[in-house]
Amino acid sequence: MSRRSILKTAAAASAVGVVPGLQSAVWAAGSDKPELEEVKIGFIPLTDCASVVMASVLGFDKKYGVKIIPSKEASWAGVRDKLVNGDLHMAHALYGLIYGVHLGVGGPKKDMAVLMTLNNNGQAITLSKKLSDKGAVDGPSLAKLMQTDKREYTFAQTFPTGTHAMWLYYWLSTYGINPMKDAKVITVPPPQMVANMRVGNMDGYCVGEPWGHRAIMDGIGITGVTTQDIWKDHPEKVLGTTGDFVKKYPNTARAVMMAILEASQWIDAGLQNKLKMADTIAAKSYVNTSADAINQRILGRYQNGLGKTWDDPNHMKFFNDGKVNFPYLSDGMWFLTQHKRWGLIKDHPDYLGVAKQINQIDLYKQAAAGLKISVPKEVMRTSKLIDGTVWDGKDPAKYADSFKIKA
Repeated sequence: MSRRSILKTAAAASAVGVVPGLQSAVWAAGSDKPELEEVKIGFIPLTDCASVVMASVLGFDKKYGVKIIPSKEASWAGVRDKLVNGDLHMAHALYGLIYGVHLGVGGPKKDMAVLMTLNNNGQAITLSKKLSDKGAVDGPSLAKLMQTDKREYTFAQTFPTGTHAMWLYYWLSTYGINPMKDAKVITVPPPQMVANMRVGNMDGYCVGEPWGHRAIMDGIGITGVTTQDIWKDHPEKVLGTTGDFVKKYPNTARAVMMAILEASQWIDAGLQNKLKMADTIAAKSYVNTSADAINQRILGRYQNGLGKTWDDPNHMKFFNDGKVNFPYLSDGMWFLTQHKRWGLIKDHPDYLGVAKQINQIDLYKQAAAGLKISVPKEVMRTSKLIDGTVWDGKDPAKYADSFKIKA
């Protein structure tokens, strides 16, 4: 492109309020041009795939010189395998899935990369109506019932090293229930949770929306806890890929990140955008549910299935003024501490070293700079979890060993 045509491109883009300055036009045309024109991104039918889908639907991808092709997948194990063998370029993925593959836990071992965090909050632990009818409606009452009504209790999560497994284990253990000894834990793909609970295959499950709210709409379960009540503003899904992909196609990775960052901004910009997003992703080709299963909890309007309703300011966030998307090293390290706690890894890894290898902080900073999104000064953050413990990433081995209930 000539200098004149670049200026014309930038001027036209600026007129419709899309590109911050000339840099994006240069990136799409000059030395930073994406190496690939099309990028296949896997996703699981969940509300938090929205920023990937909307980046494609709204055409944010084209602004950065790429075409995102969303690919609906059946299970997290399928996502893992397709990422590893190259059938997918990237994926909307569980944070702990990417870390698990990197360490070779529960599947193939391959160097992996977290490009950005896609969302905070917005998952839930659902308890069956059978449990709630017996008085088990939260952690303490569930623990009491399991003590008095002895039988095998079955709980489901979505992937052994994933976020939902870790939220479920953390919550159960907070109330004295050892998930490895006191219950049977099974793996079920997210869209199959509701159907499995309906036929009595499980007493409870942890999954992303809309499958928590869907159980309430269908009258088969209640919300025992939301994951933001386990850890406010917790990391959830990430944009994941392989280490090889980042090395080979850094410009493509950055272009996709910029498109998804812009989609994240758009979703969190207001009520109408969220409702349009809910209508879009409810379609059969994406989440395949009714829009009303999605559009309440993304606005923070919660009900527990027992008559209680509340407005939760800590609902699912996709951008939140840029706080969501930065790939904090401490976030990745936390999942490693829980993998160690539950015996998924035998020895303490180099927590910080692994996180530095996986989380692409420099690449994220470049993408954020292109959109004039501020980034935090620190690569660690401090959080207080439901049991009162504080996680700051400073002594991960000590933290991992500090839990009374572990494998």
